Amino acid sequence: VGDKVMVLARSGLWQEVVNVPVSQTFLMPEGMSFEEAAALLVNYITAYMILFDFGNLRPNQSVLVHMAAGGVGTAAIQLCKTVENVTIFGTASASKHEALKESGVAHPIDYRTMDYAEEVRKISPKGVDIVLDPLGGSDTSKAFNLLKPMGKLITYGVANLLTGQKKNLMAMAKTWWNQFSINALQLLHHNKAVCGYHLGYMDEEFELVGGVVAKLINLYSQGKIKPKIDSVWPFDQVADAMRQMQEKKNVGKVILVPEAPKEEPQKEEN
Repeated sequence: VGDKVMVLARSGLWQEVVNVPVSQTFLMPEGMSFEEAAALLVNYITAYMILFDFGNLRPNQSVLVHMAAGGVGTAAIQLCKTVENVTIFGTASASKHEALKESGVAHPIDYRTMDYAEEVRKISPKGVDIVLDPLGGSDTSKAFNLLKPMGKLITYGVANLLTGQKKNLMAMAKTWWNQFSINALQLLHHNKAVCGYHLGYMDEEFELVGGVVAKLINLYSQGKIKPKIDSVWPFDQVADAMRQMQEKKNVGKVILVPEAPKEEPQKEEN
């Protein structure tokens, strides 16, 4: 009672009072704000397990991070920086490139005006060692083709389904039609790996997830990772918060809090 904790749950956290099993709670480290705690678990567990457990990221390798300015993207970039001499390619709209360079992305690519696969090949003709794929559809095929021999593609989302504020059946049909498909025999000839990741289906893997959280808390305490907060919105502005993401304006994590943060009263000067 009274402990400050971070919480993992598949859904149902946009409310003031939440009941979760104790196994899905983790003590917040010293000095961490509640906003940082809200931004840490889902994004950093995902990025960590993709890069290290599936991707086996090692020094001198190269990684392509899509949606590099988003929650998982910023987490992945910080985690890549904990490994020596990793080259990061990151896709994002041009307005975010300066922030990406500052965070450690060697090669930001504007996916809106350029073919990111061509841009990667110009710099690295053989491709990259790891592709993080939150897009799905035809982009998964492009990712697979961009892999070097012994490269790894980790798919963890289907952002191509989300094209605006309403369901777009044409986008869903197109994404489904273009969905990447490969059989085991074909993989054998390519010397590449394809992995699928979904944190929501790790509900029962307490030891596995707990071990990752312990490593993340250690990295946070060492100052090697720090959740990047784009903006904080009260519950009654949830539509504006969603719009911030849908219009792809965010750099870092969009956070919801029950009430608007109270402004500190300004001290009167003597």
